[in-house]
Amino acid sequence: MSELKRRPLGRDGLVHDVTPESAGWIYVGFALHALAAGAAVSGETGDREICLVLVSGKARFVVDGRDLGEMGGRMSPFEGAPDALYVPMGASWSAEATTAVELAVCSAPGAPGFQTRAIPAGTHRQMVRGKATNTRHVTNIMPEDDGAAHSLLVVEVITPGGHTSSYPPHKHDRDDLPAESYLEETYYHRFNPPQGFGFQRVYTDDRSLDEAMAVENGDVVLVPKGYHPVAAIHGYDGYYLNVMAGPTRAWKFHNAEEHAWLFTGI
Repeated sequence: MSELKRRPLGRDGLVHDVTPESAGWIYVGFALHALAAGAAVSGETGDREICLVLVSGKARFVVDGRDLGEMGGRMSPFEGAPDALYVPMGASWSAEATTAVELAVCSAPGAPGFQTRAIPAGTHRQMVRGKATNTRHVTNIMPEDDGAAHSLLVVEVITPGGHTSSYPPHKHDRDDLPAESYLEETYYHRFNPPQGFGFQRVYTDDRSLDEAMAVENGDVVLVPKGYHPVAAIHGYDGYYLNVMAGPTRAWKFHNAEEHAWLFTGI
């Protein structure tokens, strides 16, 4: 199995735990907790900032002793936009599931001056990108222009069955602003119905990195560099939650030149 693909650790409790150390990079962390109603999870942000994304279900949140109430609503990542919660560095947080919950913990290096902020579903409208079999549905959770974080970028995408996504191929692995930003990235994949699967390729121009992976429901793919297109097979819609971070909070990408002709009309 590719070192870029992480299978779920189990079905309950801590399902994923990608840290900068385990990924072999600097910025991005991703964890996923699957909790039964009444179960709880808590943590300290330390020198990192986090975005708690309710992939599915409802939970009650407390940050630094302040009860923020119940958040969530959708019971599947394919049922509309998520509720999310930004928590800055130096904070403590806890979540108690009020229904079965899948809670993603997206993290990156923090900085002083940012505040805890709820991000209700609908804060950013869903966008349709592409055309024909390259159509996908994008919902920003923490985009670069919201000014709400030091380094963390979070977005989720629905790719209809038989369609491609993160395509035509693009990359963001050079710290060369304004042309391109350096961003590490994780993809948390889901499929509907859940027995579906898709494919993701991660590759560089010189092919020193060139990995093609079948991804199944619940898998995480690491993108340390290079292009990273996704394809969902016919009959199964794909969902992925992206976490990105780097030295600058900016998403500036470079398109693969040999595929530039595909952008005509996109």
